[in-house]
Amino acid sequence: MTGKELDRSVHQQLRTLSKENAEGVAQHLVMVAALLEVDDFEGAEAHAETAVRRAGRVPAAREALGLVAYRKGEWARALSEFRTARRLSGSSHLLALMVDCERGLGRPERALELATSPEARTLAVEDRVELAIVISGIRRDLGQLEASQQALEIAQLKGSARKPWTARLSYAYAEALLALGRTGDARDWFARAADADDELETDAAERLAELDGVVMTDLLDGEEEDEDDVLGRREPGGYGRE
Repeated sequence: MTGKELDRSVHQQLRTLSKENAEGVAQHLVMVAALLEVDDFEGAEAHAETAVRRAGRVPAAREALGLVAYRKGEWARALSEFRTARRLSGSSHLLALMVDCERGLGRPERALELATSPEARTLAVEDRVELAIVISGIRRDLGQLEASQQALEIAQLKGSARKPWTARLSYAYAEALLALGRTGDARDWFARAADADDELETDAAERLAELDGVVMTDLLDGEEEDEDDVLGRREPGGYGRE
C-alpha cells in the first residue's frame, strides 16, 4: 500500500499536511478501505484512529473512522464523525449514512427530517438513490408500507442501463413489494436484482430461489461459524441495514 491508490480529491485534502505526514495518512486510509472489504473491523478501526490522530481536520480521515463505526453498528459514533466530516468539507455526500444512523438510534422522525433537508436536493445521483433506499426502510419500520414502496419509485428505478446502484435499488423495491403482499411483483424485482448483482452485494439470488420454492443446502451446515464472521456480516439491502 503506497497511499497513491486514493482518489485525487482525497490527495487534495492531504495537501494541508507535511509531505511525510500526508504519505503516512494516505497509507492508513488505504488500509482502512482494504480491511473493511474483508470485514476486519478491528484492524480498520486501528488504522482509521491513527489517521484521525495524525490528520484530525482532514475530512477523509473523519469519514473513514465514521465508516468503520457505521459498519460496526456504532451509530452515535458514526454520526458524530460524519457530522464532523461534513462540517470540515462542506459536502453532504454522507447524508444517506447520517440518516441511517438516526434510524439505527431509533429516531425515525429525526431521520426523515434530515432526509428531507435542503441538502438532500444537492446530492449526486448515486447518493440520492442510497437516500431513497434508507427512507424506504424507515417507512417500513414505521409500518408505512405504501410510503416505503413510493419512496423507491424514482427515475433511476425504471432506467434500463445497469448502474452501480441497480442491484441494491431493485432489491429494496422487491422488499417493499413483498411487505405489501405483492409476491409476484417482488419476485420479478428480486430477479432483476440478481441479474444486476455482479458484485454479490445482496442475497437476491437466494431470495428468488426461496420464492420459487427451491431449497438451498448449506454444505457447511453444522460447522461452527467464526464469531468475527457472524458479527461482521452485513445485512443486504439498505446501507448495511434494511
